[in-house]
Amino acid sequence: MRDIVIIGAGVIGSSIARELSKYDLKISVLEKESDVAVGTSKANSGIVHAGYDAKPNTLKGKLNVKGNAMFDDLSKELDFPFKRNGSLVLCFEEQEKEKLYQLKEQGEKNGVPGLKVISRKEILKLEPNVNQNVVAALYAPTGGIVCPYEMTIAYAENANTNGVDFYFHTEVKNIKKLETGFLIKTNQGDFESRLIINAAGVFADSIHNMISDHKIKIIPRKGEYCLFDKAVGNFTQRTLFQLPTKMGKGVLVTPTVDGNLLIGPTAVDIEDKREVSTTAEGLSIVLEKARITLKEIPMKQIITSFAGLRAHSIEDDFIIGEAKDVSGFIDVAGIESPGLSSAPAIAQMVENIVTEKLNPKEKENFDPIRKGIPKFREMSNQERRALIEKDCSYGRIVCRCETVTEGEIRSAIKRPLGARDLDGIKRRTRAGMGRCQSGFCLPKIMKILSEELDLPETEITKFGKQSNLVIGKDKEI
Repeated sequence: MRDIVIIGAGVIGSSIARELSKYDLKISVLEKESDVAVGTSKANSGIVHAGYDAKPNTLKGKLNVKGNAMFDDLSKELDFPFKRNGSLVLCFEEQEKEKLYQLKEQGEKNGVPGLKVISRKEILKLEPNVNQNVVAALYAPTGGIVCPYEMTIAYAENANTNGVDFYFHTEVKNIKKLETGFLIKTNQGDFESRLIINAAGVFADSIHNMISDHKIKIIPRKGEYCLFDKAVGNFTQRTLFQLPTKMGKGVLVTPTVDGNLLIGPTAVDIEDKREVSTTAEGLSIVLEKARITLKEIPMKQIITSFAGLRAHSIEDDFIIGEAKDVSGFIDVAGIESPGLSSAPAIAQMVENIVTEKLNPKEKENFDPIRKGIPKFREMSNQERRALIEKDCSYGRIVCRCETVTEGEIRSAIKRPLGARDLDGIKRRTRAGMGRCQSGFCLPKIMKILSEELDLPETEITKFGKQSNLVIGKDKEI
């Protein structure tokens, strides 16, 4: 019997796991995919919102601002990239200008510091590539950018080293209430637990509705993005929003924490919770709307596109708390934007619920520090030489676009919750994420995975399941 089973290993499930790993509890995380950060947590804007957009007295409003303030310390403890680059909400019509002041007032009610409305002249001085038709903007200095999957991996690794077990390829099929807790039936066998924490993203309603008569509904909201080469990563310094609508914050333009330029997303409600293909229509909408923000778009520098799903609840707010009719079943559902920004505060909120129910002892040996993989591309030549002297595999470049070494790739496989497929390597090292999009490094990465996992290359996959890339040697087919 476990104390807690967390369903879902995205940023929410992983942050909760890390927060609860401080206590003397037996905790397991069940994830139906091959790795952490495979759903919404890998395909989003990577924005740490300041907190002016959420309505006051909502969970989104309260947890966004609280979570935002935690990122500086967390990024140091867990060694993931984070930057406070600030954000601008741009207004292009004089008659819309009043809405900026309304957003400012709303943000101040939420506790967002430093908000101010700035003029066209000030905007163009800060961001010369903004469309000249801009009238005014709301400036939020506390806005930031983060790598969402590196953040999730950091949380999960630290939780794991502090005693939390992770089970991948483990899909929950049914849940039964027991006298002392729950019986969780999965494709990998049964789990018993005193408490369940439902952090299953777009599938959180399916998990909730297995056990509760008070049904919830999650609508997958699809967003498509265009990613640009690092050659134009400084096209804008700050995150640029347009005035929001009922469908969200609209198409944004932002530098990424890794040095690229990102434009998106669309916002389309769909039925299929696995549908993450990009479309010509969707990407055309992204670029068309971005032209409102920018005076020009460096089209020749687009290197890839992608889509992600947001878990939109019909309540239009986060759903966090114990199910009304099922004691011990804790929902963390409907976590759409600003879910990433709120994740640290959401984890603390769930921690409070759990400690009130179980009254656990704190561990004496909890270690809050996690060190990431050394990034060769960010080192000085002196640091590089020192690293190569310790391990010569750091002297062999595998991914030219992102300057990723063999040593980094092998480390990504050997670490706690190490990579088991090509996408896992990408998320941990950025190998294959550059301009050529794996065109050069793919065969070399497959060879390293094959060696480290002791598997033939025919069994190496892109993202687990049936995503094999090769089926045999030419002369054997």
